[in-house]
Amino acid sequence: MAGTGRSRRRGGITLPVDERSPKALSIAGSDSGGGAGVQADLKTFSALGCFGLTAITAVTVQNTQGVTGYEELSPKLVADQVAAVASDIGVDAAKTGMLASASIVVAVADAVAEAGIDRLVVDPVFVSKHGHRLLAEDAVGALRERVVPLATVVTPNLPEAAGLAGMDDLGSRADMERAADAILALGPRSVLVKGGHLEGSEASDLFASAAGDREWLVGERIDSTNTHGTGCVLSAAITARLAHGDALDVAVRAGKSFVTEAIRHSLSIGKGIGPVNPLFQG
Repeated sequence: MAGTGRSRRRGGITLPVDERSPKALSIAGSDSGGGAGVQADLKTFSALGCFGLTAITAVTVQNTQGVTGYEELSPKLVADQVAAVASDIGVDAAKTGMLASASIVVAVADAVAEAGIDRLVVDPVFVSKHGHRLLAEDAVGALRERVVPLATVVTPNLPEAAGLAGMDDLGSRADMERAADAILALGPRSVLVKGGHLEGSEASDLFASAAGDREWLVGERIDSTNTHGTGCVLSAAITARLAHGDALDVAVRAGKSFVTEAIRHSLSIGKGIGPVNPLFQG
């Protein structure tokens, strides 16, 4: 894309900052610490040349040491945010993050469908990096039944993949393959099962599509304790590339490369788990 403002290149994309930039929507919670949630999504969208929009689902009280509380917004207010930006500004691609409750899950599913958003990345956030639950247990079924089937790609980590697939803990590539099949049976176009919780010197993720494609995306495992926001940045990067019009497999590979560099350039701030850095200069 060409723009009238200053631009730079990252990952093969020229990144203009003007009114013609693709529009990417984050439907997620607010992270007061700035490392995850809509804050990380907006940074990632900007870094990849998209104009970022938000529909906030909950406001969390958190920092690098953990989540001490959160309050959900009303389902109607969440849905109204989606409708407001989609009807006026337009949405080229969207992602979901923290959805908090079954009622918000249902409201988001209805709002996405009514807005005709056809490029949707679902990051099924169950718990925070610190282990605090961010999705009510009774909302998992609604997520599986209402939001996952709308997804262009679902991006679970291993515990989330197990929850969506109705399996016990995943500990091997074979387990990841079975989980991918079970998640695809729910109706999404594809799934990216992230293998970051597995042991080993490489970070291996499984990309599987409903069309039967299977690809192991093997990347460098960065030795860093500052990994807050990893899943948000990955899913936001995929969303941004889809908004630019990339093919799904291209967007997924680009997203993995982007988050690897964001981890490499992570920030040692705060007293706990620092954030990855989507604003690294590449």
